[in-house]
Amino acid sequence: MEVIRIDDSTVIQNETASSIGFFDGVHRGHRYLIEQLKENAQLFGLPTSIITFFNHPKKILQSEYPLKLLNSFDERIRQLASTGINYCYVIHFTETFSEITAENFIRRLSRQLKIKFLLIGYDHRFGNGRSHTFEHYLAFGKANNIIVDRAGELPENAASSCSSTVIRQLLQEGEVEKAAELLSYNYPLEGNVIRGDQVGRTIGFPTANIELIEKEKLIPKEGVYAGIVYVEGKQYAGMIYIGRRPTFSSQKEQRIEAHILDFNEDIYGKKIQIELLSFLRPDISFSNIEDLRKQLEKDREKLCSLK
Repeated sequence: MEVIRIDDSTVIQNETASSIGFFDGVHRGHRYLIEQLKENAQLFGLPTSIITFFNHPKKILQSEYPLKLLNSFDERIRQLASTGINYCYVIHFTETFSEITAENFIRRLSRQLKIKFLLIGYDHRFGNGRSHTFEHYLAFGKANNIIVDRAGELPENAASSCSSTVIRQLLQEGEVEKAAELLSYNYPLEGNVIRGDQVGRTIGFPTANIELIEKEKLIPKEGVYAGIVYVEGKQYAGMIYIGRRPTFSSQKEQRIEAHILDFNEDIYGKKIQIELLSFLRPDISFSNIEDLRKQLEKDREKLCSLK
């Protein structure tokens, strides 16, 4: 998939069949729309494109909005690429852009991006005011030589249970396995390894302390998870801790730590990726470090039994 950043001076040469959205999570609902896009593109003999935004529109329209993203930008691009789309057009959403009417936006799609077929999500609205109906989009498209169509919903009434909002709720409840079913992949966390206080090392459980790259990424429910850790392209089993370490202090700062099984390398400063597989237990305050060590042994045994 070729990624092209779009600004006011960009003029695309290739005609495409396209769809537009933020696509946070690139979940099963998004993928169902993209499959319909690919089918239509084949009928018209066109390559496919996705029009998306670098930043979430709500952060521009509602500056205080408590945004919790399912994907960083890089994760979203990787997931979109996995769908087999040919091009991804990335627009930086600004206040000026938000003032464009739907009619003028479709005109820009035709003249600037050479869109010939536009598939709209069944509940999607765009353009200033977001008040237009699908019939308006059809008329705007016809005036600009764009065939506009509306995607069908997921079959078997699955649409209501497959949305970014539902997935966020599941993650906040620690239901990472159910979230993975709707996403079609394990929920990822990506960050750089930073130095901690190395207490885990003293009890036989050294951890990689992770500083997330995407600061607005949704962090799931606090507790211990079974996970996969990717270090420099290699895959390892890991115990993932999300919490505030109540055994050691009353600190309020949340931490994300990974105890990587069968691993003993210096990875400070390196970027690693984590996939959460299942919730093992909630965060617990222990009366002493020895009780914590015994519980971590049990956690590791449970993790190994899942491998």
